[in-house]
This record gives sequence, structure tokens and C-alpha cells, in this order.
Amino acid sequence: MDMIMQGRRVTENDEQRHTLTNGQGVPVLTYLQGVREGHPWADLAEVVGPDPVGTIVSRMSGWAVSGSVELGEQLLRRGARVMRHAHEMRRDLVACPPPVGWSSHALGDGLRAVPCDRDAAAVFPAWRAAFPADHPDHHRGSDEEALDELLTPMLAGSVLGPVLACSALVVDETDRVVAGAIVTDRDGLPWVADVFRQPGARYAGLGASLLRRVLGAAAADGLTDISLVVSDANPARRVYEKLGFQLTGTSLTVVVP
Repeated sequence: MDMIMQGRRVTENDEQRHTLTNGQGVPVLTYLQGVREGHPWADLAEVVGPDPVGTIVSRMSGWAVSGSVELGEQLLRRGARVMRHAHEMRRDLVACPPPVGWSSHALGDGLRAVPCDRDAAAVFPAWRAAFPADHPDHHRGSDEEALDELLTPMLAGSVLGPVLACSALVVDETDRVVAGAIVTDRDGLPWVADVFRQPGARYAGLGASLLRRVLGAAAADGLTDISLVVSDANPARRVYEKLGFQLTGTSLTVVVP
């Protein structure tokens, strides 16, 4: 689990990686296959052979490809469009363990943390409100599409892996979900799939407070580290840095013309 291969840690599901070959049968790219915003998706794409760009353009039209900035920029020069520019960050829970008090960090009057076991419909209103139209992670589709294509699969563990026990939701006095931090087992790596909160002055700082609790719980559960991806334009990056997350890489996700 701690081996390094081409700039990233080997995961227990590396055998599930797909390989793209050029016209001569030479491997040029490996990736994990999925679906992103309706596009077939080559996630964690890694160049393994010469001149992969021509092969990607000719063989993967309409695909979303997530990989290095260099690969993304080469594809942009061939007519691709940017879907997301993001930074991967990692928090070491062993070398720098969360303070003991984090696992019980106060959330605010009338608010309490509960397990992340509510159905997607109950979580959706706060989750959707947290990413309005001017947010870099706003889903441009309808509410129905956002619920069915993003949140429901995430909570079901079918997109970024099973939801871990250290995840938590926050509910108010009426038992309404107002915030959440969802951590998944992404190919053997603990991964913060999403952090969100209901907008409004009452909930200012709630995302950071909840994430402190989740990090404390993750350490108590024996996790050694935890990672996430944050969009380049998302101001939450500063919050993650204050909580001990460190930059480990930058990627571009583009849609191949």
C-alpha cells in the first residue's frame, strides 16, 4: 500500500486499470474507467508510452480524461475543453496526529453529528445548496440529474468506493441534514469524497469543524492518512491547508474533442 509507482501510490485495485494502445499495439496510456457527467471517464490516467495524445484524440473522442497538467495541456492544444483543474492534497494522520479534542469538536448550538447513513434524498437539499451556480463545483444539470448521477452513487459507494465509518452528517433540531463530510475507500485509499454545508451565517465554519471531527475519528479508526481533491478556484483549499492537508499533485480533467 505504500509503494510508489510513477508518482502515485499503488492501490489494491491496480489490476483493474485499462490500457490504451496505439496503432502498432504499443501501450501509451493506463487508466481507471468510470463515468463522469455523462462521459466515459479515464481517471488517474498515466502516460506509459510514446505520443499518447494522438491515440487519445483518435480513439477516445467524447471521453473525460483526468491526468497530469502536461497531458491535459497537450490535449487542450488538440481541441479538448477543461472540465476541472484540481489539486490533490493529503493529510498524514500518523506523523501529525489530529489533536485529541478534534473528535468531539463543537458544531454549534442545536447541531449534532450523526452517522452518514441517511438516504440520498434526505442529504440532497443541503448538498445541492452548498454548490450554487457560481461555485466551481456546481453541477449544471437538473436537481434530478445531480441527485441520481452524483450524490446517490457516491453515498451508495458505487463511484468513489464504500463510505467509511468516520464519515458524518450534521443535523439540526428538526433532524434535518445541514452538513456532511463523506469519506470513502477509493481503491484502498481513504478519500474525502465531499464536504458540504448549508449556506447561511449560522453554519459559517461548520464544514471545517465537521472535518476536524472526521479526521479525529479517522485516526481513532486506525487510518494512517487521508486524501482529497479540491478545485483550483475553490477557496476551501485554504481551510484544508489549515487542517494539515498538504499538496501532493495537480491534475487536469478535460473532455476529448
